Amino acid sequence: MTSFAADYSGAVVQPSPNHGERAGGRQPDMIILHYTGMGSPDGALDWLCRAESQVSSHYFVHEDGRVLQLVPEARRAWHAGKGSWRKQEDINSQSIGIEIANAGHPGGLPHFPAAQIDAVIALCLDCGNRWSIASERVLGHSDVAPIRKVDPGERFPWARLHAEGVGHWVEPTPISGGRFFQMGDSGQPVEALQSMLSLYGYSTEINGDFSAAMAGDVEAFQRHFRQERVDGIADFSTIDTLHRLLRALPHFA
Repeated sequence: MTSFAADYSGAVVQPSPNHGERAGGRQPDMIILHYTGMGSPDGALDWLCRAESQVSSHYFVHEDGRVLQLVPEARRAWHAGKGSWRKQEDINSQSIGIEIANAGHPGGLPHFPAAQIDAVIALCLDCGNRWSIASERVLGHSDVAPIRKVDPGERFPWARLHAEGVGHWVEPTPISGGRFFQMGDSGQPVEALQSMLSLYGYSTEINGDFSAAMAGDVEAFQRHFRQERVDGIADFSTIDTLHRLLRALPHFA
């Protein structure tokens, strides 16, 4: 495929060869946000459009707000890799992937320019409306692939997106003292927390043991929903924020 008509009217087409069929004829019901994690936006874009990279995304958002479409939305872009959300594992077949030009953790977590976030919001609203994507299914790469991925990072302004109608959010519970759970802990309270994480969507195993994998899930949750401190320790702030997010889900109302 050398060219195609843009699905989003605000995008300029720059085709990537890296895509395939969505498995089972699926339609996208998730949006996954990434940062590029490279110092050069042009270098990141070039990599996404090279056949040998075997990676791509549907959209690429420059720092100044310019939006490029690399893969048609009807096709399966190769952006998420191995991951899971609500027990579904082929994330690429059911999602729209958006790469946001930002150096990320390797570059010291630079802030995202306002023009870029404005463009991301407009793009997500357009995709979400056209595909009827639920707000709680606008996620970060780190949500669907904890430990393995950390993007778009703890400086990504999820609260601002939510204020404009994109994504699921509650104001995080302030950090304070009190009981907490961490690696090595076990028992029924840990199992209850695992159940809450799993119910929200994370691939947390429910066994009552606070393992390294569970710490990774807690970290991923904090990176999205309680960004002030990302340490993998389930303190009251983390647990209460998770509880309020669950209560705010439409099917829990």
